[in-house]
Amino acid sequence: MSEVEYDKVAKSYGNVKVMEDISFSIPDHKFVVLLGPSGCGKTTLLRMTAGLETITGGEIRIGGERMNGVHPRDRDIAMVFQTYALYPQMSVFDNIAFSMQIRRRPKKEIREKVEWAAALLDLTPYLKRKPAALSGGQRQRVAMGRALVRDPQVFLFDEPLSNLDAKLRAQMRYEIRRIHDRLEATTVYVTHDQVEAMTMADEIVVMRGGEIMQKGSPDDVYDRPANLFVADFIGSPAINLLRGKAEGAGGAPGVRFNNAVLPAPESSAATGDDLVYGVRPVDIGIAEDGPVKGVVLMAETTGAETLLHVDLEGQELRVVLPERRRFKNGETVSLAIDTANVHLFDPGTEARIV
Repeated sequence: MSEVEYDKVAKSYGNVKVMEDISFSIPDHKFVVLLGPSGCGKTTLLRMTAGLETITGGEIRIGGERMNGVHPRDRDIAMVFQTYALYPQMSVFDNIAFSMQIRRRPKKEIREKVEWAAALLDLTPYLKRKPAALSGGQRQRVAMGRALVRDPQVFLFDEPLSNLDAKLRAQMRYEIRRIHDRLEATTVYVTHDQVEAMTMADEIVVMRGGEIMQKGSPDDVYDRPANLFVADFIGSPAINLLRGKAEGAGGAPGVRFNNAVLPAPESSAATGDDLVYGVRPVDIGIAEDGPVKGVVLMAETTGAETLLHVDLEGQELRVVLPERRRFKNGETVSLAIDTANVHLFDPGTEARIV
């Protein structure tokens, strides 16, 4: 078993509290992403898991065993860093084999495991090269190979794709997830990139300011964000968040923005209550007789899609159309909104209402 458990974990630097009362578990064999902006505490939590940071309070358990005070080398974990941390004077073979060499493992075992990892990562032709002769993606695969040969209970990834270009990031996302599925390892992955989280994770832990905002599957955090922060952080293009007041015109619920009323799902809000109206760009379409009218500010065509920026009573609304269309700036368009995917939030607490 390689379940990772965080039980009321706290971290302070002197009188400065970075986090407190962090409690959740990562089931055996799951791929869990710690997601959040810089400074939210995700890397600190990962480093405490690895034993590279001391724990101020609470417990971290791996496979049911308490890790507080256990040296990093005795935690049966392997960590892949953002900066690769390869030895430039060593070959790819020796970089991958290094942890086994210093433990004086038999040469036959070392060769077999390095060759196995190299084949898994498509590095076999490069085993005699030095890191300087490799691309960024190949160097990252070498760092992964070094972790793989340790055969750990838990893999830890600290923003491993941040230094790669967009094409390599997409390729490495696929490779990391493919390897995870083949090895059935428990993986904890830190990133600030919500696309990485959505495409790779079994579960996402969204963090802000040392607190957990929401934990759930990618579908959960996208379809039912717990609060304004999660709604705004997840999704690209970002969700539309408009401030208005609840209204029940003719018995039909809505939210008013000056002279415009957007359709809304049923909620407990009373007419006149302040609300934040959230709707994702993909849940808005163009309709001849749509109930909402706006003015096109700009249209961006990406090839397969069109991103519209629409002025709605002084507030900008983003609309994603699943086809290539042309619009003129200043053109009036009628919009239809899928109310089943509308989210309402309390502007004071930022909590989800509907």
